[in-house]
Amino acid sequence: MSAPSAQRPSAPQQTPKVTEREARQVAEDAREQDWRKPSFAKELFLGRFRLDLIHPHPQPAAEDVRRGEEFLSRLRAFCETSVDGALIEREARIPDEVVNGLKELGALGMKIDVKYGGLGLTQVYYNRALALAGSASPAIGALLSAHQSIGVPQPLKIFGSQEQKDAFLPRLARTDISAFLLTEPDVGSDPARLATSAVPDGDDYVLDGVKLWTTNGVVADLLVVMARVPKSEGHKGGITAFVVEADAPGITVEHRNAFMGLRGLENGVTRFHQVRVPAANRIGPEGAGLKIALTTLNTGRLSLPAMCVGSGKWCLKIAREWSAVREQWGRPVARHEAVGAKISFIAATTFALEAVVDLSSQMADEDRNDIRIEAALAKLYGSEMGCLMADELVQIRGGRGFETADSLAARGERAVPAEQMLRDMRINRIFEGSTEIMHLLIAREAVDAHLKVAGDIIDPDKPLSAKARAGANAAGFYAKWLPKLVTGPGQLPRTYGDFHPSGHADLSGHLRYVERSSRKLARSTFYAMSRWQGRMETKQGFLGRIVDIGAELFAMSAACVRAEHLRGEGDHGREAYQLADTFCRQSRLRIEELFTRLWSNTDDLDRKVVDGVLAGTYTWLEEGIVDPSGDGPWIADAAPGPSTRENVHRPIR
Repeated sequence: MSAPSAQRPSAPQQTPKVTEREARQVAEDAREQDWRKPSFAKELFLGRFRLDLIHPHPQPAAEDVRRGEEFLSRLRAFCETSVDGALIEREARIPDEVVNGLKELGALGMKIDVKYGGLGLTQVYYNRALALAGSASPAIGALLSAHQSIGVPQPLKIFGSQEQKDAFLPRLARTDISAFLLTEPDVGSDPARLATSAVPDGDDYVLDGVKLWTTNGVVADLLVVMARVPKSEGHKGGITAFVVEADAPGITVEHRNAFMGLRGLENGVTRFHQVRVPAANRIGPEGAGLKIALTTLNTGRLSLPAMCVGSGKWCLKIAREWSAVREQWGRPVARHEAVGAKISFIAATTFALEAVVDLSSQMADEDRNDIRIEAALAKLYGSEMGCLMADELVQIRGGRGFETADSLAARGERAVPAEQMLRDMRINRIFEGSTEIMHLLIAREAVDAHLKVAGDIIDPDKPLSAKARAGANAAGFYAKWLPKLVTGPGQLPRTYGDFHPSGHADLSGHLRYVERSSRKLARSTFYAMSRWQGRMETKQGFLGRIVDIGAELFAMSAACVRAEHLRGEGDHGREAYQLADTFCRQSRLRIEELFTRLWSNTDDLDRKVVDGVLAGTYTWLEEGIVDPSGDGPWIADAAPGPSTRENVHRPIR
């Protein structure tokens, strides 16, 4: 590290002002542009049902299974004997001895290679471990996931230099907790406005800025920080990733945030004031920070739906046990159709969601396919369905579902934390890309082939010569592509006959439906692009429904493939076929509704109402209440400068 300069470099003092187009361009530049490997989900959105990419179901290596099962056994024993989820909920903190126990187990290094002291688990077993730990305490699942899925280990694994791996990975595998710092008080999913700066100064960068919602940030030892390097002579500039020691001078954890759920989450506000970071700690080149973050999330997003699978399993267990003993009007409540439908939904959806996560994870381990869309769909679908399952469990439990576990225990009943599950699950629709952002991200990938051949046609800033060239390219592409959307294997009654074995439910019809619906989805997307052209990006309601249809079709495919795999293994095959059949029938109803809503909806009316709300047209509707909100600005001041608050950083010792 170089000696401090006589005059410290100055940092930008406010959030950059950018246009909507500039913001979109930053996001576009950060995404992976090429498809070097096949993608089942990408093909699905293009109307090509490539069952061969996921069937037969990919299998883990025997040694991976042995190591994975051995660790799961040890982790289960630890969770059963050393983790008190109710205590973590009451005290809003994971005890230090629990964190240290996880360190001793090697849980911090589940995804880190054994040569660096890690366990070297596959994505499949890493996800199963998170589901197990998260069922004991969702806060523990969040801590382990934030550390390895988006924290320092994963970006170093993909983009780090050998020197960085040698220096940091052994620490991260056994002792050091990591955190990921991107969001700022005035910057969420729009990274173009990132204000934290990293100004070059000799052999260092000097960081200034404030980061918000820093999961693990309160207890972290190492941080991944995204900061903007100003463009200058010898410096390309742009948003850049750095590994930063959490106890470096000038870093202050100013506040530990509290939330409606995940009460044990160590999430805070971190201020950087003239923090010197060696250039050797920069991950990748300048300007590559967002690309690193997005690439890390390609598989990192799978951890969240994995924990949703765990919550679904718990919801099913509680629903089964409770509904069998609770009687109303002379029969167990499970025997009443209204309640039984909810139990069926939980069971079938848990099966399908586990199929989606396991399939995507195994595909990630094999590395034969590009799973960026599959992982995003898993996150989107898992978070939405996980919340629905938790909500249905609360409804099944009735008043007891709304009552806290402590209150239930105090009056002599089983302490079932159903309401806590609902609160804990709610954040998943926001974490690691909100549902709305995931819709846009997946939609962008889904229409990538169209934009590559016809994007210049609908771009108002492109010259006529570029539009003419694009028109010629588009004509050639669509002349070959569109005719293939008219007919396909889904219209042949005996197609996918392997999925209708004797004595089992018939899944072949569901796969034929997926194939037909995939082509219908592609036709709908093409028609929308032809109709709206450059305005397509503003049709977020339409794009969201397109993505939701794709998510359902992916889940149907995964459920059928998993059922056939379990049948082949002789492992609950008949029951798996029944669950897959039930899920697919439920999913088809949702898909048909979504197809209808593509063209029959209230999107235009909604926009008019929004205009009226923002203009104050309906303020009379707000009368007759008292607003319990406190005073203060909507967004806290995040101007760079020294901290005036106590440092609440507390590394685990």
